[in-house]
Amino acid sequence: MSGINIDVNTWFVERESDIVARRYVFAYTITIENVGDEAGQLLSRHWYVTDGGGEVQEVQGPGVVGKQPRIVPGEGFRYTSAAVLTTPVGSMHGSYEFQRDNGTLFEVPIEAFSLAVPNVVH
Repeated sequence: MSGINIDVNTWFVERESDIVARRYVFAYTITIENVGDEAGQLLSRHWYVTDGGGEVQEVQGPGVVGKQPRIVPGEGFRYTSAAVLTTPVGSMHGSYEFQRDNGTLFEVPIEAFSLAVPNVVH
């Protein structure tokens, strides 16, 4: 057990989207909570973004939104970002790589979550 909990909230950003151009923008807010007994620093992210046609974009890099937060026990970090799809439905899943203060690396999986325009049936 990593001691890190992940909570995701998503929504469709209609004002940034262009249905005719097949551009569907979805925002997501992720809350990362350290429920363990050791601090950890988020080093990198690795996402798989899948559209409704099964096309997968792989996204990876250092930190999240330009930050590599160190999260101590009992505290959390929240950020908002976005994904752009060519279909009105899709999903994301992935992982974060963390490092404990003693140098130990560990991975925190992020379960798949849906990205969907409201009231669209896929």
